[in-house]
Amino acid sequence: MSVYDIGLRTLSGEAASLADYRGKAVLAVNVASKCGLTPQYEGLERLQERYAERGFTVAGFPCNQFGGQEPGTAEEIATFCSANYGVSFPVFEKLEVNGEGRHPLYEVLTRAEDAAGEAGDVTWNFEKFLISPEGEVVARFRPRTEPEDAELLKALESVLPR
Repeated sequence: MSVYDIGLRTLSGEAASLADYRGKAVLAVNVASKCGLTPQYEGLERLQERYAERGFTVAGFPCNQFGGQEPGTAEEIATFCSANYGVSFPVFEKLEVNGEGRHPLYEVLTRAEDAAGEAGDVTWNFEKFLISPEGEVVARFRPRTEPEDAELLKALESVLPR
């Protein structure tokens, strides 16, 4: 199954899919508003601003599985992202990234290995998965990897559409 085949919903509840971004590089990130890593929203937004015109988007997936750090409603999450970080990238409905309720998108994403060759469960908020314009998961970055980390930028620039 391709990431493009998986149904999603926007924060406002509308049907969506990563197929809407076919032909673009996508950085899928499970986000949370009450986490020590929440300031990574700033770097994610800078990536969006820097690379959007070159065929890139961040895709945020709120998740409340780690310490209850995303307890808000869809409206609260949207307001938080906009008011605190000026988020312009798409943010989808809250979902589960691990366990029995794991969203099908994360069934695909978590098969990808990180730099140490480890796949499996998401370890915390702000884990990042780089998806090529063809829909392949090509890199995985653990939560403490900052959005503008040199290795992440190198991987991103290598898959940007020409």
